[in-house]
Formats: sequence, structure tokens, C-alpha cells
Amino acid sequence: MQTEQLTYAIVTPYSMRKSRTGGIVGRLISRTGLDLVGGRMFAPSAELTKRYADTIVTETDPRHRATQELIREYVLKNFTGKKNGQHPRVLFLIFRGPDAVERIHHVVGHIVHERTSGETIRDTYGDYITDDSGNVVYFEPGVITEFAPGAVVRDLKLWAEFSDSDGGIVDHAVPFPPGAQIEKTLVLIKPDNFRFPNLRPGGVIEVFSRTGLSIIGFKVHQMSVAQAEEFYGPVLSVLEEKLGPQSGRENWESIIEFMAGKRPSECDRDQRDAPGTEKSIAIVYQGVDAVRKIRDVLGPTDPAKAPPGSIRKEFGQTIMVNAAHASDSVENVRREMAIIRVEENNFKPLIENFYRRQ
Repeated sequence: MQTEQLTYAIVTPYSMRKSRTGGIVGRLISRTGLDLVGGRMFAPSAELTKRYADTIVTETDPRHRATQELIREYVLKNFTGKKNGQHPRVLFLIFRGPDAVERIHHVVGHIVHERTSGETIRDTYGDYITDDSGNVVYFEPGVITEFAPGAVVRDLKLWAEFSDSDGGIVDHAVPFPPGAQIEKTLVLIKPDNFRFPNLRPGGVIEVFSRTGLSIIGFKVHQMSVAQAEEFYGPVLSVLEEKLGPQSGRENWESIIEFMAGKRPSECDRDQRDAPGTEKSIAIVYQGVDAVRKIRDVLGPTDPAKAPPGSIRKEFGQTIMVNAAHASDSVENVRREMAIIRVEENNFKPLIENFYRRQ
């Protein structure tokens, strides 16, 4: 029996700015078959950047060592400071499963100029351009990871160390003109996207990228029954009025079960507060008129009434199983972000607890 491993992939600042995040996430999940168990946005400090870069070059084979040297220089140049007024943002994703390190290696791929098939993530989203003399004139890896299991452990522990100081809601990273009406909004990619490893989570993120908004927060979340009750509390009275007290309550409990994995009427107090069995991804977007822009791309609650190209038309099935949730007002953004504790650092304990059990 293969032992489970943790491994990681970092979506680079350039991939984030070019809205390639969804395509990369979709491939990482669907082509590896691994479980996406953690994620956190970082605006890396100079100290984290240097300490991470110092670990990258390990190969003895001259060809692969040269690529690692390019990656080290890329990290030092692009992970900190400012580019066009923006502090670089990276999305750090953690995957778990048997042979996880090699699976991510296979899907991410090496990056050399001969490979242009699009088979790997770096084939599609990376660039390795040389001049006639063979000198590299442009290099973009698309994603960054580590291919040696021991090095993966080292890197995960390093980023966990900086996950409070450099990670979380990085709303300081993206500049806006003075006086711009900037909003944050919350998206939940719902559990129906995670029934098996597939492209859907990445596809949803890909469609949201049409808004031009910036991702500033990311959390893999298992909503508890108590959180789901509070989150969907305002819906209960609407359903009871529309369907009657008994039928309304039953429908509301079905929503809780869909999001958390258990009905409130079947839970004792301890079960209500425990993390649920269903997975969601919480993403915080930021920009001008963010709430409306996200809602427009999401589409109406009923997928049958959603316009072509909207998320719920593309990925939704029913009024409940409809791919994603998005806050409908600035007030609800604050309420919903507080309920699911979107700023909570569940990244660090995930790493610490995994290796404590080893």
C-alpha cells in the first residue's frame, strides 16, 4: 500500500496576473487525481523569498541544474518587491494522496524549449525562449514545485512558518487609483464540484476571471453544520413562507446537508461544531464593483434560468446543486466571511499535523 504524501504547487505571480489560475488548478486536480487539501494566498516578504530561493538548486545533472538556477533567479526577481505597482501574489496549493510528489511532478513537467505539446502545465502555461546561441532570453515557469520528497517537506514547513506574516487576505498587494470604490466579495465553490477529481473547480475559477477582479484570499474549507445553519439562516424563513413550515424546514435542512454533510436534526452539539465532511473552496475577490461583477458572471440561482456562459448555466444542475455561491451585498460579504472565518490560517496546522503523525 502506498503511503500518503503531501506536496505543493505555487501558482506564480505572472500566472495570477494573467488569470491562468483556473486552468492550472483544474489540471492539477483532474490530472493528478490528488485531493486538494489546503491553499493560501501569499504576498511573500524578502526574507521568505530569499530563504525559499536558497533551497532550489539541488540537481547535479548540468541540464536540470541550469533549469533550477533559472527558477531560483525567477523567484528572487518576481516573488517580492513591486511589478507595475503591484506586490506579487502567489497561490500556494497543498495536495495529498499516494505518490503525490511524483504525480504533481508528472503533471507540472520540466520546462525546456523542445517541449511544446501542451501535455504538461509548463508546456501550456510556461515559456522557455532562447536566442540563436542557446541563451535563455525569457523564462516563465507557470507554476513552481519541488520534485524530491525530502525537499517538499522542507518547503512546506518553510511556507508554514511564514503563513501568518506573509499569507492570508493580501488586500494590500493590488493598488487602485485614489477614490476608487473598491469592494471585496466572497465566492464559495460548492461541494458538487469535488465529488471526484475533475476540471470543474478550475473551470469555475476560470469563468470568474472574466470579471477582471483579483484573487486576494483562498481557503479550502469544510463547513460545519453550525456554520451552515448560520450562513443559510436567512433562507429558512423564506422557504417556510414559500413552502410551509414543515416542507420549508426540510428543504433548508437539505441545503445544510449538501454543504456540511449532515442534517441539523441528526446532530448533537459536538457534531454541529465539528468540521463537515463536504469540501468547499472559499475565494475572496477584490476590485471595483466586485459584488455585482461576480454575481453577474455567476448567474441566477436556478441554472435553468441562467444565461449562456454563466457559471450556473455551465456547471449548475439544480437550484441547490448550482456550482457556486457569491455574496449578494457588501453587508453579506462581511457576515459570510466572518461565519466561515476566511482569514483563519488552517494552512499551518494542516502541515504540522500531517508530519506530526508520520
